[in-house]
Amino acid sequence: MKSHPANLGKISDLTVAHYNERAEAFWEGTKDHDVGQNIAALLQHIKADPPCKILDFGCGPGRDLKFFSQLGHIAVGLEGAGRFVEMARSHSGCEVWHQDFLKLDLPDKYFDGVFANASLFHVPGSELPRVLKELWATLKPGGILFQFQPARQRRGGLESGTLQRIPRYRKLETLHGRRGFRRSSPLLPPGGFATRTATVAGQRLA
Repeated sequence: MKSHPANLGKISDLTVAHYNERAEAFWEGTKDHDVGQNIAALLQHIKADPPCKILDFGCGPGRDLKFFSQLGHIAVGLEGAGRFVEMARSHSGCEVWHQDFLKLDLPDKYFDGVFANASLFHVPGSELPRVLKELWATLKPGGILFQFQPARQRRGGLESGTLQRIPRYRKLETLHGRRGFRRSSPLLPPGGFATRTATVAGQRLA
């Protein structure tokens, strides 16, 4: 069922306010997380010669954005929370776009890879097919969408001020197929998704 635009706006406002209010605490709690496995999973599937153009979708304060840049790639961040945008620009020195996940304005066929590390669960289920289509469109043919999803979130959804429950692995896999992606490989098997985390690299079909 399609959500009313006013409700979608409220969802975005609640999410952005949550992160703006807790930006420094979020940085302190996540700045030392090692996501090297996830970054490697994206880069190993990209066939383009480096440096690659990478979109860090939901870059937060810029931890991974800086890492991509240090590896020699052209990294661009995209973030909805204004405080995170400021922090990411300062921390990484990279270009960071301030955009609502539900109101994306992305260049066509521009990126070799999109790194969506624990960010797509902020997109309401009714809007996820459209957002995936927009991410598909910003990838070059053969480009890679990397998606990491926490296995579980709190009940209630963003509509009630908490994080929404995310689609299960197989549902996301189906959505990927409908949006023109071909699964490259999961780092963890689908059977482990209920209790752990799953990682999917999806390749844009030309």
